[in-house]
Amino acid sequence: MLPLHVAQHIGPEIVEAAKARLIAAAQRAGERRPTPMWCPWPLPTGWTVTGVGWVGDERSGVRATAVACSGPGPVEHGPADCVIIAEEPGIGLGTRFAGIPGTDPGTFFDGDIATTTAHAKVRAAGWPTPLWMAKSPEDRCAYVGEAMGVWLYVVTWPAAAGYLLEEELDLHDLADDVPTHLVYGAPSPYLHGKA
Repeated sequence: MLPLHVAQHIGPEIVEAAKARLIAAAQRAGERRPTPMWCPWPLPTGWTVTGVGWVGDERSGVRATAVACSGPGPVEHGPADCVIIAEEPGIGLGTRFAGIPGTDPGTFFDGDIATTTAHAKVRAAGWPTPLWMAKSPEDRCAYVGEAMGVWLYVVTWPAAAGYLLEEELDLHDLADDVPTHLVYGAPSPYLHGKA
């Protein structure tokens, strides 16, 4: 099992350091590009970036990333949280946040993805990306798809915060560049395992 690393604080210097780690790990492994580190950009109104994390070590490189965001709930009054995960198959970070067993979503898709219309869509690096709902615990909503050759999970708390995807979010890869106007908030309790 590869270790999960979560930055204890969040700010532009932390995101830049995570980006540098992704790039260095990809270069050591001889990969063309690093694992994406997806972040909504522009951020939804009132939302902030609340954490970054990655899975891997010096030998294996970075095999998964997570970016946490928080803001006002799109339906219910009160706070909402979102963690966006990009991971290679078999890692299990996305399923961990989605609250489903195993390392891949497999049988936990809500319907057959070959014959079911996508439940949501995002634009990942400018490309239309369909997402399907995964069967997850009632306290959250989890969508899963594929972007840039890896799994893409969008997990929200509470479950009603899944309506955030009605806006068809634009996801920007922070491994490419970090927007100077990102807004940062208090560290995510979900990313830090405190919720």
